[in-house]
Amino acid sequence: MKVIDPVTGFEYPEDWVRLCRDEEALELVRRGLAILTSTGEILKRGFTTGTTAAAACKAAVLSLRTPVSEVDILLSCNLRFGVKAEGKDGTGTAYKYSGDYKNDITSGLQFSAKAVETGSGIDFTAGEGIGRFERETPRYKKGDPAISHPAMNAILRSIGEAAEVLNLNGVSVELSIPKGKEIGEQTLNPKVGVMGGVSVLGSTGLVEPWADHLSEDVFDRIKNTDTPVLTTGRTGLRYSRMLFPDNEVVLVGKFMGRAIEAAMGRAILCGLPALILKFINPEILDGTGYKTVEELTMSERWESILKENLNDYKKKMPGMRVMIIGRNGEIIGDSG
Repeated sequence: MKVIDPVTGFEYPEDWVRLCRDEEALELVRRGLAILTSTGEILKRGFTTGTTAAAACKAAVLSLRTPVSEVDILLSCNLRFGVKAEGKDGTGTAYKYSGDYKNDITSGLQFSAKAVETGSGIDFTAGEGIGRFERETPRYKKGDPAISHPAMNAILRSIGEAAEVLNLNGVSVELSIPKGKEIGEQTLNPKVGVMGGVSVLGSTGLVEPWADHLSEDVFDRIKNTDTPVLTTGRTGLRYSRMLFPDNEVVLVGKFMGRAIEAAMGRAILCGLPALILKFINPEILDGTGYKTVEELTMSERWESILKENLNDYKKKMPGMRVMIIGRNGEIIGDSG
């Protein structure tokens, strides 16, 4: 029987499936709650900060009527799962579950939400422990909470679902992360201009357990593929499949260097600007006055900097093609 990952659409090889003797674990893979490796081992996915936040908020609203211990959340990848969250008297609490991703600094982090019934509409406030941007970026204004658009959509959708269940005309919810400031200082947030807490993120709503386990399975696929497309995230994965339907598209994240070695220097890099450009030129931000590649895209020099870096990498790695795309799939740069 075929086993397909509903999150990525990847069909697991039959050899991998046969090696897994745990049918209950395979069911988690079919549902999207775990991934299958080439050894037959199952690695569980976790829930992102965005999903955790949505769960705390939904539990808070539902508990205005009755206590709850779990809520169902529609994730950004259009899968719906039950997420543990305690709710009582308008206060909801959820703890970040990271699955088998052992290096997640936010694992176990508490998210707390308080809900109050109001006259009309949904009002959401990002409170203590949620980072805020200290300057403007292409997508956020100075002072905006560091909540990604997919995460915010999940939060507002979950609050709305709970309000509908209770037939509420309106509800106000404030979300806080009690230890968010402390944990945020240990992340990359201060370096990218997010201060005062952690970011609430999650393009799919799920945490991938690949940081320590990506190696053998993914690199075997790359070695056995002619001109693979290597990408760094979910947006890149989605549009790479559209742009290169005849190629094997592989999500490699931060393991881009080893992936290129596995491809013997003949591959296509496709994805959003930040990780790919910082990979092909780690010093790309030096002397620009910007802390992130996203901010660099606001510069008048952006187009020339992009072209220069793509040309330089093409000379260095003639077997590689680099395609930079935007968040809506538009092609920003292509080394050809």
